[in-house]
Amino acid sequence: MTTLTHCLRAAVAFVGLCLSLPAAAAEPESCPGLIASREALFSWAALRQDEVGLTFVGHATFLIETPQGVRIATDYNDGSRPSITPDVATMNKAHSTHFSNHPDPAIKHVLRGWNPAGGPAVHDLTVQDVRIRNVSTNIRSSGGTTEYDGNSIFVFETAQLCIAHLGHLHHTLTPEHLRKLGRIDVLLVPVDGGYTLETFDMMEVLRTINAPLMIPMHLFGSSTLNRFLASARAHFPVEFSDTPATTLSRASLPKSPKILVLPGH
Repeated sequence: MTTLTHCLRAAVAFVGLCLSLPAAAAEPESCPGLIASREALFSWAALRQDEVGLTFVGHATFLIETPQGVRIATDYNDGSRPSITPDVATMNKAHSTHFSNHPDPAIKHVLRGWNPAGGPAVHDLTVQDVRIRNVSTNIRSSGGTTEYDGNSIFVFETAQLCIAHLGHLHHTLTPEHLRKLGRIDVLLVPVDGGYTLETFDMMEVLRTINAPLMIPMHLFGSSTLNRFLASARAHFPVEFSDTPATTLSRASLPKSPKILVLPGH
C-alpha cells in the first residue's frame, strides 16, 4: 500500500471521527466582527464604507454600527441592552429605562445626557470613524417642574450621515436647538404621545427638523404606535420593515421625508 493511500485513509477516518462527535465537543466557529443575534445583524466587514447598520433593540435603545466597526448603544439601560458590549453607550436621565447606574465596565465611552454636577452635559468626541456630540434639552421632573438640561439629543456623524436620537424629549425645539443640531439625515423619534411629547407637538418637531428618514421608538405597544402613525400619515408616507435592522447610507435616503417602522417595542 502506498504512502499516499495511507494518508488518504487517515484523512477520511479523521473526518468521520469529527462528524461523529457530539455537538458539545466541537469548538465554536470563530467569526471575528460578526454579530449573530436578533439585536445585531451586521458586521463591520459586511458594511461598505458608505453604510451604517442600525438595529432597534427595544424601547429607546438602538445599536448603531459604523463601517469601521464602532458599536454604539443609545439610551443604554438595565432592561434594553444589545447582546454584545458596545464601544459607546449614551444615556438620558428621565427614567431608569434610559440609563444605567451600573454600565458594563468594558464599555470604553459612557456618555450621560445630563451633567451630575449641574448645567448642561457637553460631549463632542470622535471614536475611529464616528463623531458623537449632544444638544442639551430640558425634562419635566416628577413634581411637574422643569429640570433644565436633563436630556440630550445625541447626534452621530459617520459615513456622511447625521443620525439624531431625540432621547426623552419633553418640549419642542427652539431655533437655537435646530442650529446646534444642523442637518439631520436620520431621526430616531419617541412616539409614546405623552411620556415625552404629545403627538401634535412631536409632529412640529419632525416638520422642523425635516429629516429624510424618521424611525419610531418608545412605542409602548401597537395602539400607541398606530395613534402616532394616524397623525403622521397626514404629513409623511409610512413604511414597515420585516426586521428590526436596516442598512443606512446617504445614497439610499428617501428623496422626501418618510417614516420607517422597525418591529419591536
